[in-house]
Amino acid sequence: MDKGESPARPDLWARYDPWAAPAPQDAPPPPPDGPRQRRGRRRLVLVVALVSLLAGTAGGATGARYEREGGSGTLVLPEAAPAPGDRPPGSLADLAARTLPGVVTLHADGDRESGTGTGFVLDRRGHILTNNHVVAPALDGGDLAVVFGGGQGVRAEVIGRDAGYDLAVVRVRGVRGLTALPLGDSDQVQVGDPVVAVGSPFDLANTVTSGIISAKERPVTAGGESTGDGVAYVDALQTDAPINPGNSGGPLVDERGRVIGINSAIRSADGTGADEKQQAGSVGLGFAIPVNQARRVAGELIEHGHASHPVIGVSLDPRADGEGARIAAGQRAVTPHGPADRAGLRPGDLVTRADGRPVTSGDDLIVRIRAHRPGDELRLTYRRGGHEHVTRLTLGSSEDS
Repeated sequence: MDKGESPARPDLWARYDPWAAPAPQDAPPPPPDGPRQRRGRRRLVLVVALVSLLAGTAGGATGARYEREGGSGTLVLPEAAPAPGDRPPGSLADLAARTLPGVVTLHADGDRESGTGTGFVLDRRGHILTNNHVVAPALDGGDLAVVFGGGQGVRAEVIGRDAGYDLAVVRVRGVRGLTALPLGDSDQVQVGDPVVAVGSPFDLANTVTSGIISAKERPVTAGGESTGDGVAYVDALQTDAPINPGNSGGPLVDERGRVIGINSAIRSADGTGADEKQQAGSVGLGFAIPVNQARRVAGELIEHGHASHPVIGVSLDPRADGEGARIAAGQRAVTPHGPADRAGLRPGDLVTRADGRPVTSGDDLIVRIRAHRPGDELRLTYRRGGHEHVTRLTLGSSEDS
């Protein structure tokens, strides 16, 4: 530094910025930092630190919620409110809950075949109603097992069976707390009534399906082939409730929880019809034995081990299919002093109606007869020599034949 020059001001050089815009020559220098400015900087540092802490906390909470709820902070999966445990009386769930305890699965094993079907409890003595074709494989030394809805399995014995009605009663012993299903009145069923079918299709126990009554008084024949028994003739209830192999013998229940039919047969897509054990699956054409018929037959099977069949005392000509049911030729075609003989029917007569309903074949006439019980009156319309006649007869019993 030269003598005579004023010493440089160190505070100006400390604030010198070579990249700043030049200050006006007459602008006063900025005031030095005071206590107030220093306190402001400290507050700013504290605010920044607090914001950083809060942001970190919020970020951690958001990440935890993302992992817990499966989405970002804007997506929250809703939770359903707790549903009431009880269902309204008469609802499908209510009917299922009341019916399932009385439904069982049957496993029949024999030397040549085996099968699975369904049944339901008739009384607390252990009687169970099912189809004859369900128990047929276990006959002649086979094994028959009954499995209840809770998984309890016991052996069963056949008390009685009837191939003509495709019904059988089996009995289990030593089982307590049995739930017997109430029986309804199939004569009061109307087309369109809601129904529920319960059973073990393809051995899937406790399966419930629903539908309606599609038609009444459908003449259906089934069986007589694989079981080695005779043909079953059923004046059936038709339903669109899905029925599949394994549903055989299970209950068809009305909206009040009463059994109105025993599921027994389905019609396949190729148009064939037989017991549902022989079918591939449901196409909405299922058939059930009316419970009024099943009630009478089951009672006789429990009481006597066999059931009586209503008869009119004629032999039928199978070649008359499509026109009606023709009584065969020959004097022995009409049983002397039998119901038909007393009503004036003769060999060669063609029966065209039964109780006002058309008859198209011999099987059709047998179905119409089997819909009744011995002692009932039946009105027949028949043709003889080009003339139509009407007669009434009282059905006899196969027990008297």
